[in-house]
Amino acid sequence: MTEQNKFPEGFLWGGAIAANQVEGAYKEDGKGLTNVDLLPTGPERRKIMEGYIKDLSPNRDHFYPSHQAIDFYHNYKEDIALFAEMGFKSFRLSISWARIFPNGDEDTPNEVGLKFYDDLFDELIKHDIEPIVTIAHFDVPVSLIKRFDSWKSRALVDMFENYSRTLFERYKDKVKYWMTFNEINMLLHLPFMGAGIVLKEGENRTQSLYQAAHHQLVASAKAVKACHEIIPDAQIGCMLAAGMTYPYSSNPEDIWKAMDRDRESFFFIDVQSRGEYPGYARRFFEDNDLDIHMESGDESLLKENTVDYIGFSYYSSRCTSTDPEIMKKQTSGNVFGSIKNPYLEVSEWGWTIDPKGFRITANQLWDRYQKPLFVVENGLGAMDAPDENGKIDDDYRIQYLSEHLNAMAEAIRDGVDIIGYTSWGPIDIVSASTGEMKKRYGYIYVDRDNEGNGTLARSRKKSFEWYKEVIETNGESL
Repeated sequence: MTEQNKFPEGFLWGGAIAANQVEGAYKEDGKGLTNVDLLPTGPERRKIMEGYIKDLSPNRDHFYPSHQAIDFYHNYKEDIALFAEMGFKSFRLSISWARIFPNGDEDTPNEVGLKFYDDLFDELIKHDIEPIVTIAHFDVPVSLIKRFDSWKSRALVDMFENYSRTLFERYKDKVKYWMTFNEINMLLHLPFMGAGIVLKEGENRTQSLYQAAHHQLVASAKAVKACHEIIPDAQIGCMLAAGMTYPYSSNPEDIWKAMDRDRESFFFIDVQSRGEYPGYARRFFEDNDLDIHMESGDESLLKENTVDYIGFSYYSSRCTSTDPEIMKKQTSGNVFGSIKNPYLEVSEWGWTIDPKGFRITANQLWDRYQKPLFVVENGLGAMDAPDENGKIDDDYRIQYLSEHLNAMAEAIRDGVDIIGYTSWGPIDIVSASTGEMKKRYGYIYVDRDNEGNGTLARSRKKSFEWYKEVIETNGESL
Protein backbone atom coordinates (compact mmCIF):
# COMPACT_ATOMS: atom_id res chain seq x y z
CA MET A 1 0.00 0.00 0.00
CA THR A 2 1.41 3.38 -0.95
CA GLU A 3 1.45 6.60 1.04
CA GLN A 4 -1.28 7.86 -1.28
CA ASN A 5 -3.57 5.06 -0.07
CA LYS A 6 -3.56 6.09 3.59
CA PHE A 7 -6.90 5.77 5.30
CA PRO A 8 -8.45 8.91 6.81
CA GLU A 9 -7.45 9.90 10.32
CA GLY A 10 -10.02 8.59 12.79
CA PHE A 11 -11.11 5.81 10.43
CA LEU A 12 -13.36 3.43 12.41
CA TRP A 13 -11.72 0.01 12.10
CA GLY A 14 -13.54 -2.80 13.86
CA GLY A 15 -15.81 -5.80 13.56
CA ALA A 16 -19.53 -6.57 13.37
CA ILE A 17 -21.92 -9.12 14.85
CA ALA A 18 -25.69 -9.61 15.30
CA ALA A 19 -27.44 -10.38 18.58
CA ASN A 20 -29.18 -13.49 17.28
CA GLN A 21 -25.96 -15.01 15.94
CA VAL A 22 -23.83 -14.56 19.05
CA GLU A 23 -25.76 -13.92 22.25
CA GLY A 24 -27.50 -17.21 22.93
CA ALA A 25 -29.43 -17.08 26.25
CA TYR A 26 -32.54 -16.99 24.08
CA LYS A 27 -34.99 -17.29 27.01
CA GLU A 28 -32.92 -15.77 29.82
CA ASP A 29 -33.73 -12.69 31.86
CA GLY A 30 -37.17 -12.17 30.39
CA LYS A 31 -36.25 -12.26 26.70
CA GLY A 32 -39.10 -13.13 24.37
CA LEU A 33 -38.99 -15.49 21.40
CA THR A 34 -38.01 -14.00 18.03
CA ASN A 35 -38.28 -15.10 14.40
CA VAL A 36 -34.57 -15.95 14.27
CA ASP A 37 -35.01 -18.28 17.25
CA LEU A 38 -37.14 -20.43 14.93
CA LEU A 39 -34.50 -20.99 12.24
CA PRO A 40 -33.19 -24.56 12.50
CA THR A 41 -30.20 -26.14 10.88
CA GLY A 42 -30.81 -28.66 8.12
CA PRO A 43 -32.74 -28.85 4.85
CA GLU A 44 -35.84 -26.97 6.10
CA ARG A 45 -33.94 -23.84 7.06
CA ARG A 46 -34.04 -22.16 3.67
CA LYS A 47 -37.77 -22.81 3.20
CA ILE A 48 -38.49 -21.31 6.62
CA MET A 49 -36.26 -18.28 5.96
CA GLU A 50 -38.30 -17.70 2.79
CA GLY A 51 -41.50 -17.45 4.83
CA TYR A 52 -42.93 -20.95 4.65
CA ILE A 53 -43.31 -21.92 8.30
CA LYS A 54 -46.24 -23.61 9.99
CA ASP A 55 -45.35 -23.68 13.69
CA LEU A 56 -44.22 -20.48 15.43
CA SER A 57 -42.57 -22.30 18.32
CA PRO A 58 -39.41 -24.44 18.61
CA ASN A 59 -39.88 -28.20 18.40
CA ARG A 60 -37.78 -31.14 19.51
CA ASP A 61 -37.19 -32.39 15.97
CA HIS A 62 -34.87 -29.48 15.13
CA PHE A 63 -31.64 -27.97 16.38
CA TYR A 64 -31.77 -24.19 16.70
CA PRO A 65 -28.23 -22.78 16.72
CA SER A 66 -29.25 -19.31 17.94
CA HIS A 67 -30.47 -20.66 21.27
CA GLN A 68 -26.94 -20.89 22.64
CA ALA A 69 -24.94 -19.48 19.71
CA ILE A 70 -21.46 -18.65 21.11
CA ASP A 71 -22.91 -17.47 24.45
CA PHE A 72 -21.73 -13.89 23.98
CA TYR A 73 -24.40 -12.99 26.55
CA HIS A 74 -22.20 -14.44 29.29
CA ASN A 75 -18.79 -13.99 27.63
CA TYR A 76 -18.91 -10.48 26.16
CA LYS A 77 -16.25 -9.09 28.50
CA GLU A 78 -13.72 -11.72 27.44
CA ASP A 79 -14.59 -11.20 23.77
CA ILE A 80 -14.40 -7.40 23.97
CA ALA A 81 -10.99 -7.71 25.64
CA LEU A 82 -9.83 -9.66 22.57
CA PHE A 83 -11.28 -7.01 20.25
CA ALA A 84 -9.46 -4.36 22.26
CA GLU A 85 -6.24 -6.38 21.94
CA MET A 86 -6.66 -6.13 18.16
CA GLY A 87 -7.07 -2.39 18.56
CA PHE A 88 -10.70 -2.05 17.48
CA LYS A 89 -11.86 1.54 17.17
CA SER A 90 -15.49 0.50 16.72
CA PHE A 91 -17.77 -2.49 17.16
CA ARG A 92 -21.05 -2.97 15.37
CA LEU A 93 -23.68 -4.95 17.23
CA SER A 94 -27.45 -5.20 17.32
CA ILE A 95 -29.98 -5.05 20.11
CA SER A 96 -32.55 -7.81 20.39
CA TRP A 97 -36.00 -6.18 20.31
CA ALA A 98 -37.35 -9.06 22.42
CA ARG A 99 -34.81 -8.46 25.21
CA ILE A 100 -36.23 -4.95 25.62
CA PHE A 101 -39.89 -5.66 24.84
CA PRO A 102 -40.42 -9.45 25.04
CA ASN A 103 -43.77 -9.25 23.22
CA GLY A 104 -42.76 -6.22 21.17
CA ASP A 105 -45.33 -3.78 22.56
CA GLU A 106 -45.31 -3.79 26.38
CA ASP A 107 -46.01 -0.53 28.21
CA THR A 108 -42.78 -0.89 30.19
CA PRO A 109 -39.46 -2.19 28.85
CA ASN A 110 -37.62 -5.10 30.43
CA GLU A 111 -35.07 -3.48 32.74
CA VAL A 112 -32.83 -6.55 32.82
CA GLY A 113 -32.52 -6.43 29.03
CA LEU A 114 -31.77 -2.71 29.05
CA LYS A 115 -29.14 -3.24 31.75
CA PHE A 116 -27.39 -5.94 29.71
CA TYR A 117 -26.77 -3.52 26.85
CA ASP A 118 -25.82 -0.76 29.29
CA ASP A 119 -23.11 -3.03 30.67
CA LEU A 120 -22.05 -4.08 27.16
CA PHE A 121 -21.69 -0.46 26.01
CA ASP A 122 -19.80 0.41 29.19
CA GLU A 123 -17.36 -2.40 28.49
CA LEU A 124 -16.78 -1.14 24.95
CA ILE A 125 -16.32 2.45 26.11
CA LYS A 126 -13.87 1.29 28.78
CA HIS A 127 -11.71 -0.02 25.94
CA ASP A 128 -12.22 3.13 23.79
CA ILE A 129 -14.33 1.21 21.29
CA GLU A 130 -17.15 3.14 19.61
CA PRO A 131 -20.47 1.22 19.62
CA ILE A 132 -22.27 1.09 16.25
CA VAL A 133 -25.81 -0.11 16.99
CA THR A 134 -28.34 -1.73 14.66
CA ILE A 135 -31.85 -1.38 16.05
CA ALA A 136 -33.31 -4.36 14.16
CA HIS A 137 -31.02 -7.04 12.75
CA PHE A 138 -33.43 -9.69 11.43
CA ASP A 139 -35.18 -9.54 14.79
CA VAL A 140 -38.97 -9.53 15.30
CA PRO A 141 -40.72 -10.71 18.49
CA VAL A 142 -42.80 -13.79 17.67
CA SER A 143 -45.74 -12.32 19.55
CA LEU A 144 -45.97 -9.59 16.89
CA ILE A 145 -45.89 -12.20 14.12
CA LYS A 146 -48.76 -14.14 15.72
CA ARG A 147 -50.93 -11.12 16.52
CA PHE A 148 -50.23 -8.75 13.63
CA ASP A 149 -48.66 -10.73 10.77
CA SER A 150 -45.40 -8.90 11.48
CA TRP A 151 -44.49 -6.04 9.13
CA LYS A 152 -47.49 -6.68 6.90
CA SER A 153 -49.33 -4.68 9.54
CA ARG A 154 -49.10 -0.90 9.99
CA ALA A 155 -49.34 -1.55 13.74
CA LEU A 156 -45.63 -2.39 13.88
CA VAL A 157 -44.64 1.13 12.81
CA ASP A 158 -45.64 2.69 16.13
CA MET A 159 -44.25 -0.25 18.10
CA PHE A 160 -40.89 0.09 16.37
CA GLU A 161 -40.90 3.84 16.98
CA ASN A 162 -41.54 3.26 20.69
CA TYR A 163 -38.77 0.63 20.82
CA SER A 164 -36.36 3.00 19.03
CA ARG A 165 -37.21 5.95 21.30
CA THR A 166 -36.64 3.71 24.33
CA LEU A 167 -33.14 2.89 23.06
CA PHE A 168 -32.29 6.51 22.20
CA GLU A 169 -33.39 7.78 25.62
CA ARG A 170 -31.57 5.03 27.48
CA TYR A 171 -28.28 5.04 25.55
CA LYS A 172 -28.05 8.64 24.32
CA ASP A 173 -24.84 9.25 26.27
CA LYS A 174 -23.19 6.03 25.08
CA VAL A 175 -24.11 5.46 21.43
CA LYS A 176 -23.57 8.01 18.65
CA TYR A 177 -23.82 5.76 15.58
CA TRP A 178 -27.11 3.98 14.85
CA MET A 179 -28.68 2.04 11.98
CA THR A 180 -32.38 1.25 11.62
CA PHE A 181 -32.81 -2.08 9.74
CA ASN A 182 -30.04 -4.48 8.83
CA GLU A 183 -29.93 -5.38 5.12
CA ILE A 184 -33.45 -4.04 4.68
CA ASN A 185 -33.59 -5.38 1.11
CA MET A 186 -33.38 -8.94 2.46
CA LEU A 187 -37.13 -8.64 3.09
CA LEU A 188 -37.72 -9.42 -0.60
CA HIS A 189 -35.52 -12.52 -0.64
CA LEU A 190 -35.82 -14.18 2.78
CA PRO A 191 -39.01 -12.63 4.22
CA PHE A 192 -39.23 -14.64 7.43
CA MET A 193 -35.59 -14.27 8.40
CA GLY A 194 -35.43 -10.65 7.30
CA ALA A 195 -38.73 -9.39 8.66
CA GLY A 196 -40.64 -12.18 10.40
CA ILE A 197 -43.07 -12.48 7.48
CA VAL A 198 -45.04 -15.72 7.08
CA LEU A 199 -46.39 -16.30 3.57
CA LYS A 200 -49.76 -17.98 3.28
CA GLU A 201 -51.09 -20.17 0.49
CA GLY A 202 -52.72 -18.11 -2.24
CA GLU A 203 -51.31 -14.84 -0.95
CA ASN A 204 -50.00 -12.23 -3.39
CA ARG A 205 -46.37 -12.45 -2.28
CA THR A 206 -45.20 -9.32 -4.09
CA GLN A 207 -48.06 -7.20 -2.74
CA SER A 208 -47.45 -8.36 0.83
CA LEU A 209 -43.71 -7.82 0.72
CA TYR A 210 -43.82 -4.33 -0.76
CA GLN A 211 -46.55 -3.31 1.69
CA ALA A 212 -44.32 -4.59 4.50
CA ALA A 213 -41.40 -2.70 2.94
CA HIS A 214 -43.42 0.52 3.06
CA HIS A 215 -44.14 -0.02 6.74
CA GLN A 216 -40.44 -0.58 7.46
CA LEU A 217 -39.48 2.52 5.46
CA VAL A 218 -41.97 4.65 7.41
CA ALA A 219 -40.75 3.11 10.68
CA SER A 220 -37.16 3.86 9.68
CA ALA A 221 -38.04 7.51 8.99
CA LYS A 222 -39.76 7.78 12.37
CA ALA A 223 -36.68 6.34 14.05
CA VAL A 224 -34.44 8.83 12.21
CA LYS A 225 -36.71 11.68 13.37
CA ALA A 226 -36.65 10.45 16.96
CA CYS A 227 -32.88 9.98 16.95
CA HIS A 228 -32.27 13.51 15.68
CA GLU A 229 -34.61 14.88 18.36
CA ILE A 230 -33.26 12.88 21.29
CA ILE A 231 -29.54 12.68 20.36
CA PRO A 232 -28.82 15.73 18.18
CA ASP A 233 -25.13 14.88 17.79
CA ALA A 234 -25.80 11.27 16.72
CA GLN A 235 -25.55 9.82 13.22
CA ILE A 236 -28.23 7.39 12.08
CA GLY A 237 -28.00 5.38 8.87
CA CYS A 238 -29.67 2.69 6.81
CA MET A 239 -28.12 -0.61 5.78
CA LEU A 240 -28.05 -2.39 2.42
CA ALA A 241 -27.01 -5.88 1.42
CA ALA A 242 -24.90 -4.58 -1.46
CA GLY A 243 -22.93 -5.99 -4.37
CA MET A 244 -23.46 -4.82 -7.89
CA THR A 245 -24.93 -7.03 -10.60
CA TYR A 246 -22.90 -7.52 -13.77
CA PRO A 247 -24.54 -8.27 -17.12
CA TYR A 248 -23.19 -11.56 -18.45
CA SER A 249 -22.75 -10.03 -21.91
CA SER A 250 -22.92 -6.71 -23.73
CA ASN A 251 -26.39 -7.60 -24.96
CA PRO A 252 -28.55 -4.57 -24.01
CA GLU A 253 -31.15 -6.98 -22.62
CA ASP A 254 -28.57 -8.36 -20.19
CA ILE A 255 -27.50 -4.84 -19.25
CA TRP A 256 -31.09 -3.78 -18.56
CA LYS A 257 -31.75 -6.90 -16.49
CA ALA A 258 -28.62 -6.26 -14.40
CA MET A 259 -29.69 -2.66 -13.78
CA ASP A 260 -33.18 -3.83 -12.88
CA ARG A 261 -31.76 -6.31 -10.35
CA ASP A 262 -29.67 -3.58 -8.71
CA ARG A 263 -32.67 -1.26 -8.54
CA GLU A 264 -34.56 -3.95 -6.63
CA SER A 265 -32.15 -3.26 -3.76
CA PHE A 266 -31.52 0.43 -4.40
CA PHE A 267 -35.25 1.02 -4.03
CA PHE A 268 -34.99 0.84 -0.23
CA ILE A 269 -32.00 3.15 0.01
CA ASP A 270 -33.43 5.55 -2.57
CA VAL A 271 -36.37 6.08 -0.22
CA GLN A 272 -34.29 6.23 2.98
CA SER A 273 -31.58 8.47 1.52
CA ARG A 274 -33.45 10.58 -1.05
CA GLY A 275 -36.75 10.63 0.79
CA GLU A 276 -39.15 9.56 -1.93
CA TYR A 277 -40.28 6.61 -4.00
CA PRO A 278 -38.35 6.53 -7.30
CA GLY A 279 -40.17 6.55 -10.63
CA TYR A 280 -39.05 3.01 -11.52
CA ALA A 281 -40.67 1.70 -8.31
CA ARG A 282 -43.95 3.47 -9.02
CA ARG A 283 -43.95 1.96 -12.51
CA PHE A 284 -43.20 -1.49 -11.06
CA PHE A 285 -46.22 -1.16 -8.75
CA GLU A 286 -48.39 -0.10 -11.68
CA ASP A 287 -47.17 -2.83 -14.04
CA ASN A 288 -47.76 -5.50 -11.39
CA ASP A 289 -51.13 -4.20 -10.16
CA LEU A 290 -49.77 -3.52 -6.68
CA ASP A 291 -51.74 -1.22 -4.41
CA ILE A 292 -49.35 0.00 -1.72
CA HIS A 293 -51.39 1.67 0.98
CA MET A 294 -49.82 4.89 2.24
CA GLU A 295 -51.29 7.06 4.95
CA SER A 296 -51.56 10.81 4.82
CA GLY A 297 -48.26 12.30 5.91
CA ASP A 298 -46.13 9.30 4.92
CA GLU A 299 -44.56 11.06 1.94
CA SER A 300 -43.60 14.17 3.91
CA LEU A 301 -42.29 12.02 6.77
CA LEU A 302 -40.02 10.12 4.35
CA LYS A 303 -38.86 13.34 2.67
CA GLU A 304 -38.04 15.17 5.90
CA ASN A 305 -36.26 12.33 7.73
CA THR A 306 -33.56 10.91 5.50
CA VAL A 307 -30.55 9.04 6.85
CA ASP A 308 -27.16 10.58 7.65
CA TYR A 309 -25.06 7.79 6.10
CA ILE A 310 -25.34 4.57 4.10
CA GLY A 311 -24.22 1.40 5.83
CA PHE A 312 -23.68 -1.60 3.60
CA SER A 313 -22.46 -5.18 3.51
CA TYR A 314 -20.31 -6.47 0.68
CA TYR A 315 -19.32 -10.11 0.25
CA SER A 316 -19.56 -10.67 -3.48
CA SER A 317 -20.79 -9.29 -6.78
CA ARG A 318 -23.58 -10.89 -8.78
CA CYS A 319 -24.09 -11.71 -12.44
CA THR A 320 -27.21 -12.22 -14.54
CA SER A 321 -28.31 -12.99 -18.08
CA THR A 322 -31.42 -13.18 -20.24
CA ASP A 323 -30.21 -16.42 -21.84
CA PRO A 324 -32.07 -19.37 -20.23
CA GLU A 325 -29.14 -21.74 -20.84
CA ILE A 326 -26.64 -19.43 -19.15
CA MET A 327 -29.07 -18.88 -16.24
CA LYS A 328 -28.77 -22.59 -15.46
CA LYS A 329 -25.17 -21.99 -14.29
CA GLN A 330 -26.16 -20.73 -10.82
CA THR A 331 -23.67 -20.39 -7.97
CA SER A 332 -24.60 -22.44 -4.93
CA GLY A 333 -24.31 -19.96 -2.11
CA ASN A 334 -25.59 -16.56 -3.09
CA VAL A 335 -28.83 -15.55 -1.34
CA PHE A 336 -29.67 -13.13 -4.16
CA GLY A 337 -29.20 -15.66 -6.93
CA SER A 338 -26.33 -15.30 -9.36
CA ILE A 339 -24.87 -17.15 -12.27
CA LYS A 340 -21.22 -18.12 -12.20
CA ASN A 341 -19.01 -15.30 -13.38
CA PRO A 342 -16.38 -16.99 -15.60
CA TYR A 343 -13.74 -14.42 -14.60
CA LEU A 344 -13.95 -14.97 -10.84
CA GLU A 345 -13.24 -17.63 -8.24
CA VAL A 346 -15.76 -18.63 -5.57
CA SER A 347 -15.53 -19.44 -1.86
CA GLU A 348 -16.23 -22.88 -0.36
CA TRP A 349 -19.89 -21.82 -0.13
CA GLY A 350 -20.15 -20.64 -3.72
CA TRP A 351 -19.84 -16.90 -3.05
CA THR A 352 -18.03 -14.98 -5.77
CA ILE A 353 -14.71 -13.47 -4.65
CA ASP A 354 -14.50 -10.06 -6.28
CA PRO A 355 -12.41 -7.31 -4.62
CA LYS A 356 -12.74 -5.02 -7.66
CA GLY A 357 -16.50 -5.40 -7.28
CA PHE A 358 -16.13 -3.91 -3.78
CA ARG A 359 -14.52 -0.80 -5.23
CA ILE A 360 -17.16 -0.61 -7.97
CA THR A 361 -20.00 -1.02 -5.44
CA ALA A 362 -18.60 1.69 -3.15
CA ASN A 363 -18.27 4.09 -6.08
CA GLN A 364 -21.74 3.16 -7.28
CA LEU A 365 -23.28 3.99 -3.88
CA TRP A 366 -21.30 7.22 -3.51
CA ASP A 367 -22.18 8.41 -7.01
CA ARG A 368 -25.85 7.64 -6.39
CA TYR A 369 -26.31 9.12 -2.90
CA GLN A 370 -23.41 11.48 -2.13
CA LYS A 371 -23.65 10.55 1.53
CA PRO A 372 -20.91 9.05 3.71
CA LEU A 373 -20.65 5.27 3.48
CA PHE A 374 -19.91 2.83 6.28
CA VAL A 375 -18.72 -0.67 5.37
CA VAL A 376 -20.40 -2.60 8.17
CA GLU A 377 -19.96 -6.16 6.86
CA ASN A 378 -17.29 -7.85 4.73
CA GLY A 379 -15.55 -11.15 5.24
CA LEU A 380 -14.88 -14.72 4.12
CA GLY A 381 -16.74 -17.74 5.42
CA ALA A 382 -14.42 -20.76 5.39
CA MET A 383 -13.73 -24.04 7.15
CA ASP A 384 -10.91 -23.41 9.62
CA ALA A 385 -9.20 -26.54 10.90
CA PRO A 386 -6.88 -26.23 13.92
CA ASP A 387 -3.63 -28.21 13.60
CA GLU A 388 -2.33 -30.59 16.27
CA ASN A 389 -1.27 -27.58 18.36
CA GLY A 390 -4.60 -25.83 17.96
CA LYS A 391 -3.13 -23.25 15.59
CA ILE A 392 -5.12 -21.92 12.63
CA ASP A 393 -3.20 -20.47 9.68
CA ASP A 394 -6.06 -18.80 7.81
CA ASP A 395 -3.95 -17.29 5.04
CA TYR A 396 -6.92 -17.56 2.65
CA ARG A 397 -8.85 -15.15 4.91
CA ILE A 398 -5.92 -12.76 5.13
CA GLN A 399 -5.65 -12.79 1.33
CA TYR A 400 -9.39 -12.16 0.87
CA LEU A 401 -9.45 -9.30 3.38
CA SER A 402 -6.17 -7.76 2.14
CA GLU A 403 -7.49 -7.62 -1.41
CA HIS A 404 -10.79 -6.11 -0.28
CA LEU A 405 -9.16 -3.54 2.00
CA ASN A 406 -6.87 -2.46 -0.83
CA ALA A 407 -9.93 -2.13 -3.05
CA MET A 408 -11.57 0.00 -0.35
CA ALA A 409 -8.45 2.17 -0.22
CA GLU A 410 -8.73 2.65 -3.96
CA ALA A 411 -12.36 3.69 -3.55
CA ILE A 412 -11.31 6.29 -0.99
CA ARG A 413 -8.72 7.57 -3.46
CA ASP A 414 -11.54 7.73 -6.01
CA GLY A 415 -13.17 10.28 -3.71
CA VAL A 416 -15.62 7.99 -1.92
CA ASP A 417 -16.29 9.14 1.66
CA ILE A 418 -16.04 6.04 3.87
CA ILE A 419 -16.44 6.42 7.66
CA GLY A 420 -15.13 3.02 8.69
CA TYR A 421 -14.92 -0.71 8.18
CA THR A 422 -16.30 -3.39 10.51
CA SER A 423 -15.50 -6.83 9.15
CA TRP A 424 -18.11 -9.54 9.54
CA GLY A 425 -17.69 -11.80 12.21
CA PRO A 426 -14.51 -10.84 14.06
CA ILE A 427 -15.24 -13.92 16.14
CA ASP A 428 -16.72 -17.18 14.83
CA ILE A 429 -20.52 -17.00 14.98
CA VAL A 430 -23.57 -18.89 13.74
CA SER A 431 -23.94 -18.40 9.98
CA ALA A 432 -27.13 -16.49 9.12
CA SER A 433 -27.55 -18.22 5.76
CA THR A 434 -26.89 -21.83 6.77
CA GLY A 435 -26.99 -21.94 10.58
CA GLU A 436 -23.59 -23.63 10.55
CA MET A 437 -20.64 -23.01 12.83
CA LYS A 438 -18.19 -24.57 10.38
CA LYS A 439 -18.70 -21.56 8.07
CA ARG A 440 -16.30 -19.40 10.04
CA TYR A 441 -15.47 -15.72 9.53
CA GLY A 442 -13.58 -14.77 12.66
CA TYR A 443 -10.10 -13.73 13.70
CA ILE A 444 -11.03 -15.60 16.88
CA TYR A 445 -11.86 -19.30 16.79
CA VAL A 446 -14.74 -20.59 18.93
CA ASP A 447 -14.74 -24.27 19.88
CA ARG A 448 -18.24 -25.22 18.79
CA ASP A 449 -19.52 -27.41 15.97
CA ASN A 450 -22.67 -27.54 13.85
CA GLU A 451 -24.46 -29.78 16.38
CA GLY A 452 -23.73 -27.47 19.32
CA ASN A 453 -20.86 -29.50 20.76
CA GLY A 454 -17.66 -27.92 22.08
CA THR A 455 -16.25 -25.98 25.00
CA LEU A 456 -16.91 -22.50 23.50
CA ALA A 457 -13.26 -21.71 24.27
CA ARG A 458 -11.81 -18.79 22.30
CA SER A 459 -8.42 -18.80 20.55
CA ARG A 460 -6.60 -16.45 18.17
CA LYS A 461 -6.13 -17.33 14.50
CA LYS A 462 -3.23 -16.09 12.36
CA SER A 463 -5.53 -13.36 10.99
CA PHE A 464 -5.85 -11.94 14.52
CA GLU A 465 -2.30 -10.55 14.48
CA TRP A 466 -2.66 -9.53 10.83
CA TYR A 467 -5.76 -7.39 11.50
CA LYS A 468 -4.16 -5.98 14.62
CA GLU A 469 -1.28 -4.67 12.49
CA VAL A 470 -3.67 -3.27 9.86
CA ILE A 471 -5.42 -1.24 12.57
CA GLU A 472 -2.18 -0.18 14.28
CA THR A 473 -0.83 1.21 11.01
CA ASN A 474 -4.22 2.61 9.85
CA GLY A 475 -3.95 0.37 6.79
CA GLU A 476 -0.36 1.23 5.82
CA SER A 477 0.71 -2.38 6.40
CA LEU A 478 -1.50 -3.59 3.56
